[in-house]
Amino acid sequence: MRARSTAVAVTSMAAVLALSACGGGSSSGSGGGGGDATAGGSDDASGSPQVGVILPDTESSARWESFDAPLLQQAFEDAGVTATIQNAQGDASGMQTIADQMITQGVAVLAIVNLDSDSGAAIQAKAEQAGVQTIDYDRLTLGGTADYYVSFDNTRVGELQGEGLATCLGEEPKSIAYLNGSPTDNNATLFSAGAHSVLDPMTQYTVVGEQAVPDWDNQQAATIFEQMLTQAGTIDGVLAANDGLGNAAISILAKNGLNGQVPVTGQDATVQGLQNILAGDQCMTVYKAVTEEAQALADTAIALIGGEEPETTGTVTDETGGREVASILLEPQAIFRENVADVVEDGFVTAEELCTGDFADACTELGIS
Repeated sequence: MRARSTAVAVTSMAAVLALSACGGGSSSGSGGGGGDATAGGSDDASGSPQVGVILPDTESSARWESFDAPLLQQAFEDAGVTATIQNAQGDASGMQTIADQMITQGVAVLAIVNLDSDSGAAIQAKAEQAGVQTIDYDRLTLGGTADYYVSFDNTRVGELQGEGLATCLGEEPKSIAYLNGSPTDNNATLFSAGAHSVLDPMTQYTVVGEQAVPDWDNQQAATIFEQMLTQAGTIDGVLAANDGLGNAAISILAKNGLNGQVPVTGQDATVQGLQNILAGDQCMTVYKAVTEEAQALADTAIALIGGEEPETTGTVTDETGGREVASILLEPQAIFRENVADVVEDGFVTAEELCTGDFADACTELGIS
């Protein structure tokens, strides 16, 4: 089946955040208390939430609280669906407690971004026992029982990173290093596989270091990359799985007087990542339109509440669980210096955020205003 359009009729992220503020805002907490943002407007007589969404943390990426939470809140409000959106703050046992609370409150659909597959699968098993339908959001829970999976084509993300690094490195012999994402995040495995599928056949490149970064921790990434650089002596390119890890590598390169000399990849099109691209310190990033992903999750949950079958783009294989999971996978986009404006035009970041201080001239040159 073909996926229906997931575009949201919002012209800028600032507009979304303003709308969310008017609707009561979003806050985040930790442990069992979580962070709670409830979208109202349901015809559910009890007033209990119909949908529960648990986001993973505030450390691995700024997107979860800055973008996903308000976008989801607005989408559910627009549909007249009562939803509770909370953040586990990186605590797997806290996520379980939040899930238990949502199930007790009577949610019909529970969507999670797992912190690891084992804890995610345990949450989904409890939900299944309670008759609650589940959705994997952004990350597939291996060995889980989710009814649907909503994400981007994460193998394609890695392919774009590999293609981007090769574009920036050229055809001469070069040494490269990989800073992969968390080993407990299936997406990180897919990113790495996609990148390797592109770069491994390119025999002019020699891999001089590769390591996964626990919990996507940027400080650990800096330490890991510094050790790689010391051991290798020379690193000509860095396949970093997201902008945070990329910035960690850039900080070490700068410390060694190499900033701007070594292409570094990224992902998420964060303000920091885009500014690193404008400065010439980062080769590229991968933009994933969170607006579309959040709307796709809302559409899927709303369909399930209404007893309908959500539209999908196909299936993905959960090898641990030995099953095919019905999926909605969206297309990522490679962002280089010449098309940074695409991210601004899409409303993901604003020119005011991006074009500060030393970056103003680059924005003017690229027509970003």
